[in-house]
Amino acid sequence: MTLASAILLFGFADSMVNSYVVLFGADVVGMSPLQLGVWISAFALGGITISWTLGRLFDRRPSRTYAIAVMLLGAAGYLVLPRVTSFPLLLLMAATVFGAVSAAFPQLFALSRAVLGEGRSTPLLRAAWSTAWAVGPLAGALVLSRGGYSWLMWTASAAYLIAALTVLAVPRPDPVPAATTATAPGETPVLLTVSVTLFFTAMFAGGLALSLFVTRGLHQPAASMGVLFSVCAVVEVVTTLGLAALPARIGQRTLMLTGFATFAAYHLVTVAATGMPLLLAGQVLRGIAIAIVATAGIRYFQDHLAPATGRATTLFANASTTGLLISGILSGVAVEHFGYRTTLILCGAVAAIGGAAFATASVRSPEKAHV
Repeated sequence: MTLASAILLFGFADSMVNSYVVLFGADVVGMSPLQLGVWISAFALGGITISWTLGRLFDRRPSRTYAIAVMLLGAAGYLVLPRVTSFPLLLLMAATVFGAVSAAFPQLFALSRAVLGEGRSTPLLRAAWSTAWAVGPLAGALVLSRGGYSWLMWTASAAYLIAALTVLAVPRPDPVPAATTATAPGETPVLLTVSVTLFFTAMFAGGLALSLFVTRGLHQPAASMGVLFSVCAVVEVVTTLGLAALPARIGQRTLMLTGFATFAAYHLVTVAATGMPLLLAGQVLRGIAIAIVATAGIRYFQDHLAPATGRATTLFANASTTGLLISGILSGVAVEHFGYRTTLILCGAVAAIGGAAFATASVRSPEKAHV
């Protein structure tokens, strides 16, 4: 499937970069934890704005052009990133070029719905994304050990370019009927959105803290982060494919609550670690939790807001990006003032609060709580 190949290539590039971009900022540019947080938040702010704009354009006129354009921007941006050390310029690039790259993910999934229609394509495409994250960090570790951060960024740049060219082979989506574009939006499920936002806030904040905790707190080599992220991604693939095979009678509300609880448990296991064994065990829990919430969560939102599946997917994606935006500054402040372990514990607490919010919101619509 051409679209799956494009998502696989894009995910490969994305995983190579995002597994090490925090360490690039800290080790090469010399950013403080607070500066790292601000930088990551700039990524998210640009992503929210650009994704929202392109999402509206896609709803009005579906096209492959949007995904291709943002991936080409990413290829150009990461080609020059190793030569940029000015923090203000890095902030500007994060809010524009790299923010645009993050819009490729919802654009590709919107394109899949427009081209492939309804069905079980979302879990399978999500599995392709997770597969890329299983391979990309390890490939990134190899490139990093041989050629440093410059070759890491250049390799990712090439992968973004190939992914963009692959999208050209995807069939053109059909135009949207006028009756569909005229449909009025329904009520926004605020508490459900907040619950997912809290989950992703904990995920992104914990990811920043984890990189520093492993390399500076436990004194593991930087390449160990590639191993950890890849283990997590492998578990995500297996879990995501398992979700696609689940019978319809399995309660989706129960699945989602299990995801939240598992994610909270992951943080407890990680802070207890003194070496790689417990860190690896924690990544198994992390992979299960992310797969459940990221895959079943999209389907839950689509069921809840049916027939507005496009709006539901955008709302879920924006909740994820908002979590990234919130997490950037908060995680930087938390690491500077409380340390790595305490920050991870706080992330676990945020995940637990998100689970409580989801339980409260979802119990109001039990008829929609099925896969």
